[in-house]
This record gives sequence, C-alpha cells and structure tokens, in this order.
Amino acid sequence: MMNIHSVVFYFYIAMALLAGWAVYQAWISQTNTETIHPFKAFVHLLAFYLSYLLIPLFFFSLYAGFQGYYSWHEAIFVFLVSGVLCYARFIEPHFVHVKTTQYQIQEDYKLLKPVRIALIADLHIGLFSGHERQLKTIVKRLNEQKPDLVVVAGDWTYEPENTLAEELEVLQEINAPVYSVNGNHDEQYPGPPIQNLLRHALKVNNVIDIEGQIVEFEEFRLIGVGDLWAGKADMRFMPHLPQDKPWVILSHNPDTVDMIPALPSRPLMLSGHTHGGQVELPWLTDYVMKKVSILGHKKGLYRHEHADVFVTVGTGMVGVPFRFRVPPTIDIIELI
Repeated sequence: MMNIHSVVFYFYIAMALLAGWAVYQAWISQTNTETIHPFKAFVHLLAFYLSYLLIPLFFFSLYAGFQGYYSWHEAIFVFLVSGVLCYARFIEPHFVHVKTTQYQIQEDYKLLKPVRIALIADLHIGLFSGHERQLKTIVKRLNEQKPDLVVVAGDWTYEPENTLAEELEVLQEINAPVYSVNGNHDEQYPGPPIQNLLRHALKVNNVIDIEGQIVEFEEFRLIGVGDLWAGKADMRFMPHLPQDKPWVILSHNPDTVDMIPALPSRPLMLSGHTHGGQVELPWLTDYVMKKVSILGHKKGLYRHEHADVFVTVGTGMVGVPFRFRVPPTIDIIELI
C-alpha cells in the first residue's frame, strides 16, 4: 500500500500530465477557430481545458485532509472551492431549464388562441459552449414544449470553428419554424468577421434570418431588428408600418427597447445579451451588469415608456467557462 508521500507524488505527476494535455488541446482547438485574436482564443481555451484539473483536486482534498497532509481548514477550503467550480463548469452549464411566462399582448382583449413562442439566445457556439451535447439537449427540450415558433435573439457564436454549418445540423430537427437575428458577437463587436460563415450555416439548417424583415401571424406581427452595438437598431420607421396588429420585436440587446417609438399598441421586445450575469455572485455580478446593460436589464420582464422587454439568460458562456446560479434557459413566452 502506498504511503501519503507516494500518493502526493503521483498526484502532482498526474496534474502535470493533465496540464500538458490542456495546453495541447487549447493550441489545436485555437488553430481551427475563426478568430482575429489567436492568442486571446488560446488563453480562453487554456482556461477551459485547465479546468479539468479541478476534478482530481476535488477528490485529493478529501484524501489529503483525512491523511493529515492538509489541515482540516485547508482541506475544507480546497474541497469547497474546487467543488463549487466543478459544479459551475461541468454540471450547471449542461442542465437546460425551461421557464414559461404568460404575456397579454393586447391590453384590451386576449388572443383567440394562445401563441407559444420559444425564446433562446446567446448559444455562443465556439470556444466554450454550444457543442453537440448541449445543442441536442436544447433541441429535445424545445420539441417537448411544442412551441408555435422559435426565436433566437442573437449571439450565435463565440469565435466558432469553420465547421459551424455541420455543428448546427441538429437544428433541422426542431418541429417549428425558427427565426433569428444577429447579436454583437456575430457582428464583430467583439469577434472575427464570421457573418458569411454564420449566414451560410443558418440558411442550410432552415433558420430564417429576419433582420429588417416582418413575419405576419394571425393576431400579431414579428419584426427583426439588428444589433444595437453594431449600429443596426434604428426603429424610427416603425410608426409608418401597419398598426392593425400588435408587434413582437426580436432584437439581441435589451437596451434597444429605449429606441422604440410610441406606437398605437404596446410592443413586446424579446432579447438576450446579458446572460443573467452568467455567474451570480453578491455585489460583483451587479457591478459587471452595469457594464453590460446601461438600462439595468438582467433577466425577466421589464416595463419601459413605449414597450415591454423580456430578457432571457441564454444558454451559452463567454469570458469564463462557468455558469453559477444562472442555468441555461429556454423561455416560453405564451402570448394570450
């Protein structure tokens, strides 16, 4: 039977080998990524793969505590920190939640038949998220909800690989029409010039780009509005459009709601962008959110002067490969 010193020695050898594997995987993945910042992509991917070190560290902290190699205070601290990080890295990002919100789109009367809109956003297919396992889960959960339509409020990508069209093939299994607009990461704010790559990937997988387009439904109209940070969110033309039905507006950044002019009926805007903070920590998350949304949007329904906006927390990750207390979510907006 090995003594504690032998176990510690082999533990550090294993950690060193795992770290070497992480460096190799980050380098290989970076070379396949459509990015204008190769070093930045490499650093982010390195953090992604180095996070696998958390798993052996989590179990080793228990062993080291029992064997006296760590004091109990040290063992408990390492155990808790590595455990929380393991949860945020390997568990929560893969549990796709579904939330339903009813919304009366006409103040004076209800629709003849409720309309179920599935809202998703911020898939961020690329460095950290949106890969085959998660996309299959999203499609499965979408089909379980039997929506009348699916809308994607932008940020499809996060420096994706050049196989984006193949990665999105699973979207063809969605049993409802899918409408989409781009987000800031799809428009180089920040990010590589992947508009043509994304446009092709969406087209061949039956996703309908409605930026600047109107889709007619029996009791409302859906309009796609471009990204605010990309300077494509001008809505001064809306009062000149037909106003015999209420509007549902699809636009990535919820702060775009401030640009909606006064209309005869109050529109509902559907957005993403904020990730709900992605990692929910006291004080720190609220501070970061002030940089993301000037108007203070985070998640859920907000009422503004000329319109309401619903903000989904999305399904993907940027910056750090963690979600904590903000699980990936599909929002079902039931218009009544």
